[in-house]
Amino acid sequence: MKETPLMPRATAVWLVENTTISFKQIAEFCNLHELEVQGIADGDVAKGIKAYNPILAGQLTREEIEEASKDTSKTLQLNKKLIEVGSKEKKRPKYTPISKRQDRPDAILWLVKNYPELSDGQIGKLVGSTKGTISLIRNRSYWNFLNLVAKDPVAINLCSQLDLLNAVKKAKRKVELAQKKIKKENKNINTTLNNENS
Repeated sequence: MKETPLMPRATAVWLVENTTISFKQIAEFCNLHELEVQGIADGDVAKGIKAYNPILAGQLTREEIEEASKDTSKTLQLNKKLIEVGSKEKKRPKYTPISKRQDRPDAILWLVKNYPELSDGQIGKLVGSTKGTISLIRNRSYWNFLNLVAKDPVAINLCSQLDLLNAVKKAKRKVELAQKKIKKENKNINTTLNNENS
């Protein structure tokens, strides 16, 4: 079975928007039908899917994209070595380049709006910010709140799509566990009340 990149449709969206590679090459690389790639280009398919940069994800090199743009018969190859490395490294505190730091509040606003179940700690890990700043933005009391524009942290390269998906899964699990606990407590209270009344 052919290996496909992480999030093939989102990768195809990025390749359509940012390169001059043929639809056939994109379709082969992302393991999609050529008509589906044509639909992405026309805006009929993959509406609302955020573009996923395969260069930043280590799945393709800029050089390979440039070569494929010049030679339409060239097949793009998935760069497997870089994909496997990431998780084995020891996690270090997230460093955000100075040029990206001004985007953090915008990314926090986007996360708070789209994934309210994420804790301040999780958002802090994703975008490299403090709980205090996140709390101020969540409460709309951040000093520059009116000028913030919600921006997807994946699109502005503050975190990876995989990190975001994992954080959301974890947050949803926590919410589900909390709801189960409340249901169980309510059931116990009702049982106790019923026993007292009978």
